[in-house]
Amino acid sequence: MSTLHTIQFYLYPEDNERLQNLSGWRNEHFEQVELRLGVEINVRGFQVFVTGLADRLVKTEQVIRDLYELTGKETLMPDKIHLVLHELGFDEAKTMDYQQQVIKTRRKTIQTRNPNQASYVEAIQTHDVNFGIGPAGTGKTYLAVACAVQALQNEQVRRIILTRPAVEAGEKLGFLPGDLSQKVDPYLRPLFDALFEMMGFETVERMIEKNVIEIAPLAFMRGRTLNEAFIILDEAQNTTVEQMKMFLTRIGFGSTAVITGDITQCDLPKHQMSGLRHVIEVLEGVDGIGFTFYQAQDVVRHALVQKIVHAYDRYDRKKAEKNNFNKPEKSNE
Repeated sequence: MSTLHTIQFYLYPEDNERLQNLSGWRNEHFEQVELRLGVEINVRGFQVFVTGLADRLVKTEQVIRDLYELTGKETLMPDKIHLVLHELGFDEAKTMDYQQQVIKTRRKTIQTRNPNQASYVEAIQTHDVNFGIGPAGTGKTYLAVACAVQALQNEQVRRIILTRPAVEAGEKLGFLPGDLSQKVDPYLRPLFDALFEMMGFETVERMIEKNVIEIAPLAFMRGRTLNEAFIILDEAQNTTVEQMKMFLTRIGFGSTAVITGDITQCDLPKHQMSGLRHVIEVLEGVDGIGFTFYQAQDVVRHALVQKIVHAYDRYDRKKAEKNNFNKPEKSNE
C-alpha cells in the first residue's frame, strides 16, 4: 500500500486578493489541481498543506507557486489552470520534449503548447500546403490564423483568404438575412475571433473593406488562381472530393494554404465521401505537403473536452468492431 505524505509551504507576498484569485470561487481552482494531480490541498492563511503520494507533492507545490505568481498579473480562470497544468506536463498524457514555436503578431505573442502544435506551426512555415486534422479544441484553426497574420505583417503574403464549404448541420445559408458576406460570417466566427484578438477589430474591418482579408464560400474559389495569399480552408471535412481537388488546384505562386478539419464531424450526406478523408489517402507521401494529425490529448480546452473526445473515440471503435463481428462471412461456393 502506498504511503501518503504531507508537505507545507508559504505563499509570498501575503495578499488576500491574490489568494482569493488563486483559490477561485468556492476553491474551484484548488479542486481542479487536486483532481488532476490526485492530491489534497488545504490552505490556512498563506500556509499551504498538500497531502498525497511523494512523487506528486513537489509537482503540486510547483503548480501552486506558478499560479500564485500569475495572480499578480491576471485573473485566473479554470481554462488558464488547465493550460498551466498542460504546459508543465502535469496532464493525463505525458508530453515529450519538443521545441516550442512562437508566433508574434502586433497585439499578441502565441506559443505552442504541445509537440503536435509545434510541428504543425513548423510545417506551415516550411510547406506551401498543410493539413491540420483532429478534434475541436486542439488549436489547429487558431494557429493557422496566427501564422496568416504573422505572414501578412512580415509581407510574406499580400492578403489573407478565409473560406469554408457552405454545408451546415440542419441549417441553410439562404435562411439567414443579409448579403453574401453577412451570410457567411457566422460560419467563420472562430477565424474572425482569432483575427480580432491578434489585429484588433478596426484593423480587421479596414482590411476586409480593402480586400486584404477576403471571406468567401468555397464554391466561389472555382476558376481563380490565388497568388501571394495565405489561404485557410476551415471545416474541410465538409468538402466533397471534387471541391477539395478544385481548392488545391487554385493555389498559385507565393501562396500558403492551410486546410483544417475533423473527419469525425462530417455534415455531408452519408452516401457522400468527405474530400478531407479522401485527400489523406491521395496525397500520402507527396513531398512539399505537411500533415499534422491531432489526438484527444492535444486538446487545450477544458480538461473534460479531452475525456469527451476519448469517450466518442471508444464508442466509435466499439461500434465498428461490433459491426465487423456481425457481418456475415462470404461464402466460397
